[in-house]
Amino acid sequence: MIYELLLSTMRLSVPLIFAALGGLMCERSGVANIALEALLLFSAFASGAITYATGDAYFGVLAGLACAALVGAIFGSICIWGRGDQIVIGTGFNLLAAGLIPVLTKGLFDRTGSTPALEASQTFHQPIYFFAAALLIFVLLEFVFRKTRHGLRITAAGENPLALRTQGVSDRLVRLRAIVEGSVIAGFGGVYLALCQGSGYVRDMSAGRGFIALAALIFGAWKPWSTLLACLFFALTDAIQIQLQGVANFPVPNQFIQILPYVATLFVLIFAHRRVSAPAAINRDYP
Repeated sequence: MIYELLLSTMRLSVPLIFAALGGLMCERSGVANIALEALLLFSAFASGAITYATGDAYFGVLAGLACAALVGAIFGSICIWGRGDQIVIGTGFNLLAAGLIPVLTKGLFDRTGSTPALEASQTFHQPIYFFAAALLIFVLLEFVFRKTRHGLRITAAGENPLALRTQGVSDRLVRLRAIVEGSVIAGFGGVYLALCQGSGYVRDMSAGRGFIALAALIFGAWKPWSTLLACLFFALTDAIQIQLQGVANFPVPNQFIQILPYVATLFVLIFAHRRVSAPAAINRDYP
């Protein structure tokens, strides 16, 4: 049972880790990104649709990542140059994903909210490879933020953009690049949902994982190590509720068991907000 619990935790943690690390890139640059849910959904849809159209899962992977990059670039441009409230814009993108994707599936496949199911040969069957890729990206981000000029500029853009301007560096371009890079990372989570955990896109298949990833990011104090551990914790709570549903004659109704990950998320946010502080320049406009 312990082995099954650990295996389930690994499998469930993959989209959370990708989404949280992608959000980390965005928010460390000073842009509050609550559109992680939209990035997961758009990338999952694109990967599922292109894989069905071409019959090749690798084309689907590329399509999912490209779609995430495009959505991230649009989101970043509106936030940076449109100077709108980033929370409101992120909410708008989440609503756009929830409304636009069903329209696209109906127009393209005559299905309400999903793409046609993929054959087994068109999907991936080894979550461990995606988990390893997530850990690799985690290590890469640790290196980027500690050792590279790009990482230092991202941190400066999130803490004091004016310091970048005094050096002749555009804080807006630094932010846009970080958002696009973070969106691509989050896009891996959507690809995983559609081509590994599932067999195509299913309506609202992210099931709130974007918001849970955001909670992990906040609980992790915008640091890669602690964010990774928070994702594993939330995945563990999800794995526990799945295990408990399979216990015969368990005294708690399944409906209450299923909300365990979301209750854990709420409690974490309640206690976390008192001990962490966001990047100083997040959701602030500097003319």
